[in-house]
Formats: sequence, C-alpha cells, structure tokens
Amino acid sequence: MSDEPGQSLGEQAYEKAMKYELDYGACPQCVLAAVQETVGIVEDQTVKASHGLSGGGGLVGEGVCGALSGGLLALSAKYGRDRDKLDKGRYMNNFQKARELTERFRREFGGVTCKELQQKFTGQTYDMWNAGEYKAFDDARGKQCAHATGTVARWVTEML
Repeated sequence: MSDEPGQSLGEQAYEKAMKYELDYGACPQCVLAAVQETVGIVEDQTVKASHGLSGGGGLVGEGVCGALSGGLLALSAKYGRDRDKLDKGRYMNNFQKARELTERFRREFGGVTCKELQQKFTGQTYDMWNAGEYKAFDDARGKQCAHATGTVARWVTEML
C-alpha cells in the first residue's frame, strides 16, 4: 500500500493507473494494480484474471470498457459474494456499488462499452486485431483511455 504525503489515496490510484495504462496497456489490470497498491484488497490472481477483459473483452470492443471492468472487479473483491456463500443471498450492496460506478462512468465518459468510448474519444471505432487500425486508435486516443483508467481507479479507491 502506498502513502505518499500530500496526495489522497484516490489521487495516488489515479496517477498509478494512468501511468500503467500509458506504459503497459491492459486497462483492467492497470485499475486493479493501482487499487492493490493504494488500498490493498485486490489479489494478484484477480489482476491476472482481468487481462482478457481488455478492449471490451478479447480486444473486440463490444463489451464493457476494460477500465470499468477492472473497477467492478475491485469493488467485488471487497463487497462481492464469497464462493462458500452462494446460497446466502444476492449481496445487493455489491450490485448497488457496481451500479453506482457504472452510471457514474456512463455520465462522465458517454458510454460503457469500449466501442462507445472509441467513438467518443476519436470519432470512430477500430478493429484492434488489425495492427494498422490499432496504431491509428492508439494515436487518435491520446491519453483519454489512460484518463478513464485513472478516473475509475480513483473512484473505486474512494468507494472502498
């Protein structure tokens, strides 16, 4: 866990997640690593398991933005239902927090899917399996995906 003087944990998480996204990509992992390093709660296996959620799931763009997916996983790491409690209710508190994060994300960024964000950030969508299109997306988006990644890490850290 981090404890840099003068910065809130949320701001620390924002900076870490944004840097990780710019340096390494895989936005769900960047959110989870930043949350892990600032407030704990997230295990290494969860960071690993989130990798395939990047780019809307398998880089196809059609699913939930990877940064938002990472945030939902972080919330569930604390508030979600444990395996041995599957028969103990729905754990609505976790769903409420997930809904709050999702709605806040939609208001801030204008959508929740990777393709919706591509459209908002660049004016078009891309095939991330095509090297040329991925490069064009990477150039066109600038730091916008990294900002979204950092923002989710901040919000989640504050919600925990």
